[in-house]
Amino acid sequence: MIGMVATSVMRKASDLAQQQRWIVGGVIVVVGLLCVWFFGFQAPADAVSKYRFSGGGDPIQLPTLELPTATTNLILSLLLIAFGIYHLVRGLKNSAVLFGVVAFLLLAIFLTWSIRGASLNMTGLLESTLIRSIPFLLGALSGIMCERSGIINIAIEGMMLTAAFVSVIVGAFTDNLWLGLAAGVVSGALIAGVHAVFSIRFKVDQIISGTVINIFAVGMTNFLNLRWLTVNQELNDSGTFAKVPIPILSQIPVLGTILFNQIVLVYVALLLMFFVNFLLFQTRWGLRTRAVGEHPKAADTLGVDVFKIRYINVIFAGMLAALGGAFLTLGSVGRFDKLMTNGRGFIALAAMIFGNWNPFGAFGASLLFGFMDSLQLKLQILTSVIPSEFLLMAPYLATMVVLAGVVGRVRPPAAEGVPYEKQ
Repeated sequence: MIGMVATSVMRKASDLAQQQRWIVGGVIVVVGLLCVWFFGFQAPADAVSKYRFSGGGDPIQLPTLELPTATTNLILSLLLIAFGIYHLVRGLKNSAVLFGVVAFLLLAIFLTWSIRGASLNMTGLLESTLIRSIPFLLGALSGIMCERSGIINIAIEGMMLTAAFVSVIVGAFTDNLWLGLAAGVVSGALIAGVHAVFSIRFKVDQIISGTVINIFAVGMTNFLNLRWLTVNQELNDSGTFAKVPIPILSQIPVLGTILFNQIVLVYVALLLMFFVNFLLFQTRWGLRTRAVGEHPKAADTLGVDVFKIRYINVIFAGMLAALGGAFLTLGSVGRFDKLMTNGRGFIALAAMIFGNWNPFGAFGASLLFGFMDSLQLKLQILTSVIPSEFLLMAPYLATMVVLAGVVGRVRPPAAEGVPYEKQ
């Protein structure tokens, strides 16, 4: 009897997976056919799309890639159709590969069509992608450190916003960007400490605690910006960190400009990604953190101080989020503007989920969101066909698509969001 039930359940699960495969494969094929018509046959026959990989000041000039728009998009669309047919018939088990291939082909088709009769500096686009991905990466690392220890942190947005505000004021007042950065990091640690006390000691619902912090940060920064910074404009002009090119490496074509000619905060963020990965998966602290996030009672039984682990991780996470907020001011524009985080904290949470609570996976997702953010700015300059309002939606649409594609395929830490009661 038990065997018959198990067989029936397995058969139903197999049928459901097959139906999902057919639906996804069919949608990909239909989208490919639409791309053939709209971006292939409808494109001007003589239009050429140009991709540049070198700037005017680069020591080594790379040739410009010139592609016939219609022919290139027809080939890419047919590849998309072929990929959809393959998934429909055989199935692709790795959802990340499926999403990545489809996203790449669609972006290549759309980008080639958008720059028809014009040119695009790909090196500049990729450099902008990296820069714009840094706040997402730091926010995602913040979420990983919290949730790996069992604490939900949706207050990343508020921590980033507060740190952006504090860092620019202290940086302008002291005329020292490093002091401004330190002050921003301290503000993030303090807010994270409040979240930790509410969540761990008083066992407040962690989502409510994070929401309250976000609302408080928005109200506080808006009020002080209106009543104080608009009157004292000199306190809202901190300046920004200068680029620090790495000798020899910065001269490498394309990669040198993208990776090795950045401000210090970019290097720090990339190093923190490796550090967090090492901390979580190669150290005793990381093992205890993951144990507390999965089964705190078992960890406590083995002598692990669950509360201490969670407090330290949440405060460290607040400092990471604060670095992301400070990057928006001290690393980008040198001033604070109302609601300047613009939902980046929430997109960082999506990057964390898409990356399966892994620093390197989160970085890949952050690059995707950074690319969409950079692309909408470039397209506003290159094309007037698409309304700017729709282009501004691109990063948020990408977030929705990513979450829709991974929900149900990833597993958060088992004890996430569950207050621990010491026996």
